[in-house]
Amino acid sequence: MKKTYFLVISIFALNSLFVQISKLPNGGGEYKNSSIHPECITENHRTEIKNYLQKNINNLINSGKIKNTKNMKNQMSHPLFIWPVSKTTNAPYNSVWTIGNYIDHNSSYPNQLQDWNCGTRTYDTTTGYNHQGIDIGTWPFSFFQMDNNQAIAVAAADGVIIGKYDGNFDRNCSMNSNTWNAVYIQHADGSQSWYGHLKSGSLTTKNAGDTVTAGEFLGVIGSSGSSTGPHLHFEVYNSLNQLVDTYSGACNNWPSSTDSWWVSQKPYINPNINAVFTHSSPPQFNSCPTTEIPNINDNFSSGSDVITAVYLADQTAGSTLYLTIKRPDNSILANWIFNLTDQYQVSWWYWTFPSANFSQQSGNYQFIVTYLGNTVTHNFYYGNLNLNENSEQKVKLYPNPTKSIIYLQNDNNAIIDKIMITDLAGKVVLTQTTTTNQVDIASLASGIYLLKAFSGTSKLVSKFIKE
Repeated sequence: MKKTYFLVISIFALNSLFVQISKLPNGGGEYKNSSIHPECITENHRTEIKNYLQKNINNLINSGKIKNTKNMKNQMSHPLFIWPVSKTTNAPYNSVWTIGNYIDHNSSYPNQLQDWNCGTRTYDTTTGYNHQGIDIGTWPFSFFQMDNNQAIAVAAADGVIIGKYDGNFDRNCSMNSNTWNAVYIQHADGSQSWYGHLKSGSLTTKNAGDTVTAGEFLGVIGSSGSSTGPHLHFEVYNSLNQLVDTYSGACNNWPSSTDSWWVSQKPYINPNINAVFTHSSPPQFNSCPTTEIPNINDNFSSGSDVITAVYLADQTAGSTLYLTIKRPDNSILANWIFNLTDQYQVSWWYWTFPSANFSQQSGNYQFIVTYLGNTVTHNFYYGNLNLNENSEQKVKLYPNPTKSIIYLQNDNNAIIDKIMITDLAGKVVLTQTTTTNQVDIASLASGIYLLKAFSGTSKLVSKFIKE
């Protein structure tokens, strides 16, 4: 892509003079994982699921684990759902999802579409399938997220598990007749929510008859069954076993869906910054089902170029990205905008900054992106390392018996200006500006972390395990 530069001299209120650079990205654009929409569940498979669930429900009623809701129909209010997709603590993203497809309300086919908002954000097939349920895709790096258990399905409301499929192949890339991995939940009013396409072997250890609460882990999002990539298929039925569109909108006139089933219904188009990263080289998006190579890097030695990147969901035509890089002393290295002219479900854009841009200072930099009022900051370190990476000759870690305090032994009496702890994905989980020789890690979840100790322009990295 041809680069265009505009130089503008600007003065901040702090009277610091800097050059504001506005330039087109070096690469990126719209991302499409597939133009083919599979039939998530064939009618034969859907019938099999319903028969399987009814058999389980009868057994659970007889064993007293759930109530018989036949005499309760239309007497209880339906549940209100929280969002069924979440990120795990090791996921270095701002968000991990985007809407792929809504329910199709137009029963004709093919290519005769109407979603709850009177739009066409749905699909049908030439065989007569009109999409049932909501497809929530993962972005960015869908297979990387799946491999590293970073995007998960959670229970949208309290209920009882009435069925579970697991152990099926989970890296599908096309329409097929394979069985998916899924969890099925019945709610107090007799309604059901289905969670499909999950990763094999990742499902909750709970079984039919066990209760779950809203927000509870159900499984890692994968690509099992008839699927073209990792996503969650969320399908809901009311107490009369009628398909429900959980969204309230002008073109949702089903008797089963007279109001919204959401605690807080999300907008039809939901623009968001899903991630802000720095990379050692542009990420590699491989063909399904090969895992992407993100090339995420938060630690750059002198002489290295830095690639800054932003990953968007529901990029909105006519909107603007505001981007800034701040030096360690909080002065501005670069400050630019990028006007977005197209409407994309998911997109990504990156800018390359040569090493000369970082020659003035070593230390912790900030890459800050603001989009439609939402700001995300990504921290990265730039500079030569006077101490050897992963060496423990200068700084040693001594967890005390409570495993909540790390003590740093400083053999050369260097003053430690800053301590930063990241997970193995590079996400900063704790920052401490102090000259003390101890760090409180009680708030960290169990796992493996990197502790980075800074002394002037020197840095040392040591790995430790929080049990």
